[in-house]
Amino acid sequence: MARSCFSILQRVTLVLVLATAFLGGPAQAQSDSPAELISRLAGADFRETERIVEALAATGDPAVAPVLEALGEGDLFYRRSDNAVFIARRGGAGYLLTDPLTGADAGEAGRREVTKVRVNNSLRRAVRSAIGTLTLQSPDPGVRMAAAEAVLKSRDPEAIGSLDAAIGREQNERVRTVMERARAAAVLNSDASDADKIAAAQTIAEKSDQEARAILMAASNGASAQLGEALAYAVRQVERDLAMWSAAQNVWYGLSLGSVLLLAAIGLAITFGVMGVINMAHGEMVMIGAYVTYVVQEIIRNHAPFLFDLSLLIALPLAFVTAGAVGMAIERGIIRFLYGRPLETLLATWGLSLILQQVVRSLFGPTNQEVGAPSWMSGAFELGGLTLTYGRVWIIVFALAVFAVLVLVLRHTSFGLQMRAVTQNRRMASSMGIRTNWTDALTFGLGSGIAGVAGVALSQIDNVSPNLGQSYIIDSFLVVVFGGVGNLWGTLVGALSLGVLNKFLEPYAGAVLGKILVLVFIILFIQKRPRGLFALKGRAVE
Repeated sequence: MARSCFSILQRVTLVLVLATAFLGGPAQAQSDSPAELISRLAGADFRETERIVEALAATGDPAVAPVLEALGEGDLFYRRSDNAVFIARRGGAGYLLTDPLTGADAGEAGRREVTKVRVNNSLRRAVRSAIGTLTLQSPDPGVRMAAAEAVLKSRDPEAIGSLDAAIGREQNERVRTVMERARAAAVLNSDASDADKIAAAQTIAEKSDQEARAILMAASNGASAQLGEALAYAVRQVERDLAMWSAAQNVWYGLSLGSVLLLAAIGLAITFGVMGVINMAHGEMVMIGAYVTYVVQEIIRNHAPFLFDLSLLIALPLAFVTAGAVGMAIERGIIRFLYGRPLETLLATWGLSLILQQVVRSLFGPTNQEVGAPSWMSGAFELGGLTLTYGRVWIIVFALAVFAVLVLVLRHTSFGLQMRAVTQNRRMASSMGIRTNWTDALTFGLGSGIAGVAGVALSQIDNVSPNLGQSYIIDSFLVVVFGGVGNLWGTLVGALSLGVLNKFLEPYAGAVLGKILVLVFIILFIQKRPRGLFALKGRAVE
């Protein structure tokens, strides 16, 4: 009887031990901290190391990522004396040790004092998968996005499982979209069925960019007939979308170029329209505005760097006043003696432009000057398939704002009324008591001041040099003539139209031949409409 009771007690004890092993073991493993798991890598075999890697990934702690990376690269060692695990780099006669979790310096060790944690190819794959799992489930959306983009580029089929787990938990719509595309790219690069690959091809085709096209083209190699047809259809779909976005991008580039032409030409439209003066020095007013911006930024850099983001706002009124004053001085000192003599006016203003360029070279040197961009004009963003730079966006907004202010001045101020009267009928305006000479001077100053403001904007997209204005003077005249001399709305439509036309011609004809074709088009157009798109009306309009 006693022997029977003893046997029963042995069996109960055995059951309790086994229950503790099976039920308590995993709980203990799950409760292990990253530091405890890392310490168990010392002397572990390949199978045990793989289990520890999986447990480290399951912790979700981003601090273990450097440990896994070091393990995969063969830089994880343990010290023989106490089995402490370190990340070790060669240095001097031995190794420089760092704490695997904190990265703190842990001293040095000789080559015989430490032993490498061994890895094989299977273990390296497990490490890569663990790193992917860890980063794809990071609490930081930026880290998850970067991890998904890395898989999208590598197209590693081993990341499919990690992506599936991450997609199921992802709450951020943008990150989930990138993860789904990364999974589709990995599926196309795997041994999955044709049905799965066809579904993945449609997911990739939704991206509609060059990377999507490259992924689909790479998957076409060695594909079956059914899969090859589906991939070819997806490639055609991507190419159609790319062509559409390319056209939209050209329109955007054309609008941004047109806004630059508008800024450079709008002042010329005023002076040329009101006074009929072919001012070849108008480009130098643009140059003066750009150099005013440079001087303002240099003063701010040296004395008040905290105001740098406001440098353009400070430079705008100064450029307007400076260029406007120079323009009025030119009109009072030279041009008023040459009215009615277009050839002499052209030669005089051309010579004046050379003088102004040389003055600037003497003051600032012949080389390009650095004009920085404020933080609010730096960078870019994507809108669908378009890439829009903040600098270009602000220049378009600024050009339209200058145009709107100028229209308000001409339509709703006494000066604008007098200027329009002089434009339409100079003799009648003089008979009504308008001082046409001062109207001419103020108009010339206004046009030159606007050119100076244009220089502030152009300093953000072009080289600030003595030759800055010469790059835009011919195009400005073309815009004014095409839109209609003296008509602001014609200048706006002409600038934007010629900008878009230039950008659509450049891919096919090149930049130089494209400009020649635009010039030929304008010549033919002027033959049909000598006064441009929007001709001014008046009894004495010439």
